[in-house]
Amino acid sequence: MAHSAPPDRQPADRSYDVVIIGAGAAGMMCAATAGQRGRHVLLIDHAEKLAEKIRISGGGRCNFTNLRVGAENYLGRNPHFVRSALSRYTAADFIGLVRHHGIDFHERGWGQLFCDDSAQRIIDMLRSECEDGGVDWAMPARVLGVAHGDTQAERYTVDTSIGRFTAHSLVVATGGLSIPKIGASPLGYRLAEQFGLAVIAPLPALVPLTLPPETLSRLAPLAGISLEVEARCRGPVFREAALITHRGLSGPAILQVSNYWQAQAYGNGEREPVMLDLLPGVDAERWLLDHANERGLLPNLLSERLPRRFAHAWCELHGWTRPLNAFRHAELRAIAAALSGWKLAPSGTQGYAKAEVTLGGVDTHALSSRTMEARACPGLYFVGEVMDVTGHLGGYNFQWAWSSGVACGQAA
Repeated sequence: MAHSAPPDRQPADRSYDVVIIGAGAAGMMCAATAGQRGRHVLLIDHAEKLAEKIRISGGGRCNFTNLRVGAENYLGRNPHFVRSALSRYTAADFIGLVRHHGIDFHERGWGQLFCDDSAQRIIDMLRSECEDGGVDWAMPARVLGVAHGDTQAERYTVDTSIGRFTAHSLVVATGGLSIPKIGASPLGYRLAEQFGLAVIAPLPALVPLTLPPETLSRLAPLAGISLEVEARCRGPVFREAALITHRGLSGPAILQVSNYWQAQAYGNGEREPVMLDLLPGVDAERWLLDHANERGLLPNLLSERLPRRFAHAWCELHGWTRPLNAFRHAELRAIAAALSGWKLAPSGTQGYAKAEVTLGGVDTHALSSRTMEARACPGLYFVGEVMDVTGHLGGYNFQWAWSSGVACGQAA
């Protein structure tokens, strides 16, 4: 059997303690936890291949957590919601599970942990944990409808393409809308709304930004050029690489600030621009003034610290192509300010096809931060990306899947 094929243990029963819709990271973690505490669990997923989003993550090596995880690494309307689950199932806990399964891993920048081998090792680990919990699988199976059941033991009924199942607890682990080519769907949001829960309008997150034509015309010919920047947009500063693309900007620094640029859509005013410090750690004003009397062209001086083609295009974009000694000191100060705080007003994003995760989702004000249960609907739970919890780039979204999955699995 191929590793990515559906598991063999197909549903033997029609009634379960826990039915989980969505066999991704959070769904499998929840299923394994609930199953191993003795609950009779069914995992339902519409896909023909198991956990494709895990398989393609991290360039195929799965950035499965981060050594430095805190509430400050997450966005959402309810910023303290993540604290309970993250504190009770930590990155160290998941690392212990990874080690227990003999999976070798390594650290990259900013505490990010990746598999040495393949992301498939994480999928196999989760599948093995589910097997240890005696979890049944309905896969591939499309969910056709969900309704309240008739008894306390069967509080929910789930109609699928392979039949009807009942559950005492129903867990929605359907993920967000990112990467539609591998099966993302709005099912989780529809279920939340069906049972009266508010949904924060979803938006693409950790996503490349597009630029307006007047800026793009200068930068698009530089597609493929990367440079280290400090990026910010009404949030923390991220010092990482930015990448110029044919449509705008990408790279880790841009993906990070895209969350904060996108989050402004929930406000009433205009979006603030993205700010890039092109010379992080450099006193740009002092550097330019030190060279103020030289005859060399400004783009040539900038080429000492920036990619040459970018330096020339950036100066052309601003009309700053003269020799250094042709600028007044006030002009050089203005240039230094632009280098340290280049303002870019994106025209949009590259959408869900290029987004790594989804901003928005089920409003967590309606959920218990300890168990992930909907307060107004006993036995209905939400875990992972379907909620209004969005992590930074670097393993934080997977850690939320593990932590929320365990919190739910211990209660459902």
